[in-house]
Amino acid sequence: MKKGLMFLFTLSLSISLLVGCGGGNENTIEFWTPLTGDDGAYMDQLVKDYNATEPEFEVKHVITSDMYTKMYTVLNSGNGIPDLAIIHADRVPNFVKQGLLEPMTSVMEVQPELKEENYLAEAWNSGNVDGTQYTIPLDIHSSAMYYNKELLAKYGVENWLDDDVVTFDEMLTLQGKLDEGQYVLNDALLSWVIFAQIQNLGGDIQDENGEPAVNTPEMKQAIEAVKELKDAGLMTPYGEDGYLMFQSGDVLFSTDGTWSSIGHSQVENLDFGVTNVYSFDPETFHNRASSHLFAMLSSEDRTDEKEQGISEFLEFIRQNSIEWAEAGQIVASVDVIESPEYGDFIQSFFTSSEKQTESLYIYTYEHYPYIAEALDSYVADMVHGEIDIDTGLAEMQRFVDDKVSEGALDIENVVTEEEGE
Repeated sequence: MKKGLMFLFTLSLSISLLVGCGGGNENTIEFWTPLTGDDGAYMDQLVKDYNATEPEFEVKHVITSDMYTKMYTVLNSGNGIPDLAIIHADRVPNFVKQGLLEPMTSVMEVQPELKEENYLAEAWNSGNVDGTQYTIPLDIHSSAMYYNKELLAKYGVENWLDDDVVTFDEMLTLQGKLDEGQYVLNDALLSWVIFAQIQNLGGDIQDENGEPAVNTPEMKQAIEAVKELKDAGLMTPYGEDGYLMFQSGDVLFSTDGTWSSIGHSQVENLDFGVTNVYSFDPETFHNRASSHLFAMLSSEDRTDEKEQGISEFLEFIRQNSIEWAEAGQIVASVDVIESPEYGDFIQSFFTSSEKQTESLYIYTYEHYPYIAEALDSYVADMVHGEIDIDTGLAEMQRFVDDKVSEGALDIENVVTEEEGE
């Protein structure tokens, strides 16, 4: 075959595969997720368990690392749109604004237990826009702070956990008292830590007119407070993997995610627990969170019968998602988190009381992805002194304003830290 014909054949085949992987099968629910990590295997098992019930519509789980890009591709073409997908909470406002989501009204009518009171409020509300429910929640995944029990005992600070909140002032008391090569905390998921502090300080990421607010007193205070910990020699060095340093036993606290419990538990002789991300005041604490949400992209080809099949799958997940807790996630189903088995999972700490559950804060501001991208790009440099904080904040604000001025959110060009989570 000539090279030109071979190229055209290959291109045609690639396009056909992309379009063909959508919800075209009448007897199958095509289900897209960005779960490229270990959590994808847990979702595979949930889907397998559901299909074992021999439903009329089997579910086909399709995992892809560039799911949002492919979503725009199929939505623009009108072909290959999946029947069901998992999206992140911060995507909902813009998806709805652009008319890319179908309401879950018909699905909820078929399965009346798919209702607000059967899910964690923060997860449910993250999919509600102007009174219309566009998603059904799977989980809340949150920032968390793991602690090394042996190091807490070594430095005599176990009492810091008496109120479940470690404060900036408490950590600063260890300045100059650590053995060489050991640290109080790492800089894992540092932007998530800052987002939590903004809530602790009563701030926000939008102003009274709904415009992005990045260069704010609360943002500056949050970054300065974390930088003070770094300047005191309490934070792991810039550029080193503080996550692995925690697992090696040289860091008291690791500010990573609820899902990280799986990795930590696989480390031999690492005796660890979990608590809230540090705060200024033990009475005011937040854990920056997000949610994996089931959603239906707008499609003229999705039949009423297939929507009924989707509702049956979602009801199965509501009742049987203890498997999802194995992935280290805070399950959204009230039935699951109130079951005795759920208490065996370390992340049950975050739903152990009403105040604890209320600490889980999900940002659903429509321009949040831009702000997250800006903070991810600049916060480590500001905390570690590579760039002046005032300069960094001004550049972040300019970055976000430029993005907003370019028009509607282009999901193909924005990758948040949640992709693949």
